[in-house]
Amino acid sequence: MSKVRVTDEIFQVGGGPLTEPEDAAIYLLNYDGHAALVDAGCGYSREPLLANVRACGVKLEQIELLLLTHCHFDHTGGAGSLKELLGCRTVAHQLDARFLEEGDNEATAARWYGSTIEPVIIDRKLAGPRDTIQLGERTIEAIHIPGHSPGSLVYLTESQGLKVLFGQDVHGPLDSAFHSNRKDYQQSLKLLLGLEADILCEGHYGIYRGKREIKDFIRQFL
Repeated sequence: MSKVRVTDEIFQVGGGPLTEPEDAAIYLLNYDGHAALVDAGCGYSREPLLANVRACGVKLEQIELLLLTHCHFDHTGGAGSLKELLGCRTVAHQLDARFLEEGDNEATAARWYGSTIEPVIIDRKLAGPRDTIQLGERTIEAIHIPGHSPGSLVYLTESQGLKVLFGQDVHGPLDSAFHSNRKDYQQSLKLLLGLEADILCEGHYGIYRGKREIKDFIRQFL
């Protein structure tokens, strides 16, 4: 298995059996030859990841953006090497960008994985509660959902008439080392319920389809 289809334009290309068990899910968007990755995994299996991207019919030079949901190592450990290889622009919320640029092994949870994180420059630091990102002629909305980390984001887009939500760590966890905030987390979960997504691409729990199934998944953490 080299990929998991989400829609004809979106695939899971990393995480679990696709790359390394330690990797959070990595998703690929391909909008008419304009491509982006959502998160980068730990960085231990770059070549299998790139092979999976190619298996989706995407050339590496078509990847324009690396959209980071938050700073934690299982999502960002591979960001630096991917940015260097692909020449893509990195995007993150400014509240987590500093941990990535400083190579903060505590806040990024790299120590949890017995590793260190390579500092990576964030090209676009988002600051608002909601920001828009262009990928070709299509729009992706970045929504700030603090709680798991100060700068956690979800990305919301439309594909084949469906609202697709990349909500990587909806489940948490919360930890003081991550600068987590329980009150913010609970408020963020309520915000996610109101987005009315048709598909949820989560970082560790898989892909959920249908508004009811998605809401049931989110509610269990409230």
